[in-house]
Amino acid sequence: MAEPVDRAELASRFLRGPAGQRPPRAGEAAESLRERKKRLTRQLISDTATAMFLAHGFDEVRVADVAESSGVSEKTVYNYFPTKESLLFDREPEMVAVVRRALGPDAPEGSPVEALVGELSADIEAMVRWWPELPEEVSPAEVLEGFRELIEATPSLRAAERDMMDRVAQVAAEELAARAGVDPYEPEPQVAASALCSLWPVMHRAMRNHADLAHTPENASAAIIDEVRRAARLIDTGLWSFGLEVQGTPSTKQFKQAAEAANEARKQVIEAVRAAKVAWRDFAEQSRAMHEQMHEHGHPWEGRGGPWARSGPGGRPGAYSEPFDPESLRAARDEMRKAKRDVVAAKRAAQKAVRQAKTQAKGNTQAKSKNSAKGTGAGKRPTTAKADKKR
Repeated sequence: MAEPVDRAELASRFLRGPAGQRPPRAGEAAESLRERKKRLTRQLISDTATAMFLAHGFDEVRVADVAESSGVSEKTVYNYFPTKESLLFDREPEMVAVVRRALGPDAPEGSPVEALVGELSADIEAMVRWWPELPEEVSPAEVLEGFRELIEATPSLRAAERDMMDRVAQVAAEELAARAGVDPYEPEPQVAASALCSLWPVMHRAMRNHADLAHTPENASAAIIDEVRRAARLIDTGLWSFGLEVQGTPSTKQFKQAAEAANEARKQVIEAVRAAKVAWRDFAEQSRAMHEQMHEHGHPWEGRGGPWARSGPGGRPGAYSEPFDPESLRAARDEMRKAKRDVVAAKRAAQKAVRQAKTQAKGNTQAKSKNSAKGTGAGKRPTTAKADKKR
C-alpha cells in the first residue's frame, strides 16, 4: 500500500500547476524561503494523498501510508492537516483568502459579485492552463470525474465538503457584514454569502462539463467562466439592493442604476435559459432518433453502452462511453423545470427591485420639494388662505 505514487506530480499540475510555480497574486506579500518550503511540503502531502485515494479508495488508505509515500512522518501530516478528509480538501485556506480579497472591507470598490467572479476567473485560467501538459492516456475529464465520484461514494467526504463550504460561507458573511456595517448573523449577509459561495460548485461542475476542450485551454477557460458569469448574473438580480449597502450610502442615482442593472441582468438570465432550452430540445430530438434506429435495427450494440452511447472512431458501434439511463432523462427534465422556476423568481425579484427603486426615487424627490417650499415661505400659503376665508 505504501509504494510511491507516480500520479502525485500529475495531480499537482492538474490542480495548481507544477510545484513552485503558483501564480502570483496582486498585492500579495513576498513569500519567504521558509514559507515556500512549508507550502510545497503541504502541497506534496495533499497531492500524494489525492492520488492514493483515487487509486485505492479513501477508506482503504491510511494516513500512515500517505506519510510514508510522501517521505514525512505521520506527525508531520497531522501538523499540516487536522483530519484525513482535509488531505483531499486542501484548498480551503485559498478559498478563504479569495473571499477576503473579493468581499472584505479592503476589497476594491464595486459589485461584490463581480469581484468574486474576477477571482474565480483567475483561478480557472491558472488551473486550465496546465491541462494540455497531461499525458495523452490521462484526460482532465477522467481526473475530474474520478475526484467527484470519490467524494460522492464516501459519506465522510460528503460531510467534510459541506462543512468546508459552511465555514467559507460564514467567512464571506462576516466580510460582507464588516463592509456593510451590519451584524454578520443578519439575514442579508448570511443569504448573500451562501449565494456567492454557490459559485464554487458551479465552477467545478462547469470544469467537468468542458473538460473535453482540454487541448485548447483558452476555449475551455472561456466556456467555464461563461457558466460562472451566468450564475453570477442570476445572483445579481436578487442581491443588487444589498450590494448598494456594501458599496456605501445609496443615492437616487444609484437606485436608478441598480434598477437598470437588475433589469438587464434579468434579460440576460432569460436569454441564457432560452439557449439552454434549445440545446435540450436538440438533444431530445437526437435521443428520439436513436431510439427509432434501435427499434428498426434491433440492439446491435447491446451490452456496449446502449442506444444513448456515443459511437467510436469512424462511426462504428462499440466504443461507447455513456450508457443509456432513463433516470438521467428525468433528472435533466427536472433540472430544466427548476431552471424555469428560478428564472421566473429572478424576473419577479428584478421587477420588485425596479418598483422599489422608483418609489424611493419618488419619495426623495417629494421630500426635496417640501424642503425647498419651506425655505421659500411657500409653506405658509394654506394658513393665509384660511385667514382670508374667515374674513
